[in-house]
Amino acid sequence: MARSTISFLRRGKRVDVSDIDPKTTLLDWLRLSERSTGTKEGCAEGDCGACTVVLAREREGRLVYDAVNACILLLGQVDGSEVITIEDLATDEGLHPIQEAMVLHHGSQCGFCTPGIVMSLLALSHAKHTTLDRNTVNDALAGNLCRCTGYKPIIAAALESCASPKADQFDARESATLAALAQFRANEDMFMGSNESFFAAPGSEASLAFLMKTHPDATILAGATDIGLWITKGLQDLPKLIWLGRIRSLAAIEETETTLTVGAAVTHQQALPRISALDPDFAELGRRFGSTQVRMSGTVVGNIANGSPIGDWPPAFIVMGATLELREGFASRTLPLEDFFIAYRKQDRTREEYLRRITIPKPKRNDHIRLFKISKRRDEDISAVMGAFRITVDDGLITDARIAFGGMAGIPQRARHAEQAIIGQSIKDIATWRAGAEAIERDFQPLSDHRASAEYRMRVARNLVIKALAEIAGVPSTTTRLVAHREVHHAAE
Repeated sequence: MARSTISFLRRGKRVDVSDIDPKTTLLDWLRLSERSTGTKEGCAEGDCGACTVVLAREREGRLVYDAVNACILLLGQVDGSEVITIEDLATDEGLHPIQEAMVLHHGSQCGFCTPGIVMSLLALSHAKHTTLDRNTVNDALAGNLCRCTGYKPIIAAALESCASPKADQFDARESATLAALAQFRANEDMFMGSNESFFAAPGSEASLAFLMKTHPDATILAGATDIGLWITKGLQDLPKLIWLGRIRSLAAIEETETTLTVGAAVTHQQALPRISALDPDFAELGRRFGSTQVRMSGTVVGNIANGSPIGDWPPAFIVMGATLELREGFASRTLPLEDFFIAYRKQDRTREEYLRRITIPKPKRNDHIRLFKISKRRDEDISAVMGAFRITVDDGLITDARIAFGGMAGIPQRARHAEQAIIGQSIKDIATWRAGAEAIERDFQPLSDHRASAEYRMRVARNLVIKALAEIAGVPSTTTRLVAHREVHHAAE
């Protein structure tokens, strides 16, 4: 029998919620039902961070604290966790150490964005960083956009309170919290609602297969960083929601000497250390993927499943030769990632199939990786053009090339003409670079939209080909980008 309530902890006590709209966000429940109004609604799309709260969850036997955007996180997604809001920080003994530091350094702003900033710093203080510097703090606050004044006093407060954090009330009751969370059994199914309208959180892939067979019209939910906007901005009616977050087998990361496999429920933040090890450009691309709050909720496979033509990961994984595993019931099939995308928002997937995991081959000897994200804003922005390159060079000749772009077509797509134009040519010959750049015009016919014009996209794509090949040929990356690429000699299989 499936549990029929969304169940979580608040201030150490179990809360059971039933008979609510499956689309209810955590923010709406906090403000409208619990009347905890310290958490604010700003953009309602996971961009400004005013709604930031912290979820405490058991992971590998310990408690982890994740900063998330409550405005686009559905209430059902907090099932099995503890929800911590700004109201929970101060105690009878006084302010929380982070609040004290914000007061001491005059970091408090108008009060609208400040609660979200403090909650981001709470998660940072519990992240167990061995070293904490200004860059780490900036990354943690990239999803908190406050415009009252500068961030200097906020960063000072963060460095003081998070570098060597004092034990707080959450540390004191960690054992009790873990024991309470253990009562939410990991393999337990949850189904709240009716056959016409529900929020379901299966505890196993067998239960997921049954639900998808019974309800092929249901929406599959992983992190909700995209689907949340369908609800808050698109005002879509999604009566049937199936969340993957309680299926342990989909939360696995597997690694061999030659491959990295990431399950459908693995978040960007969880996968980032492993993906970053592929190449320094993967590390920088991952750091610029949304904000900390987005990376804590959104999943790597979800970024592929939504079929966006401007998703950051697909072009990068396509050039690596990644493959997908899709499952329907207990039958699985695999296909190259590049073949998954058919047309705009159309993928090679049946209604009863789900993306189970992605397998990414690691770079081989003499492979050179270059990933370029072009956006209007450096941090927390969507790509106008995403260029990905894997170029193999032996004795100065290009022996293999895989080039892919996002934002240049209705789907992430390889630039096969550009690849053929440079294979067999000298990497150091400027004519090779120009030939690859010119061939891009035969690969794509980009459209104009609010992010960029077709002419801009084409010029950027041509320039990125030259930029990638120039760097690989030996032009110092310090002269071609803000963050220099550190060349890695990839080991052979």
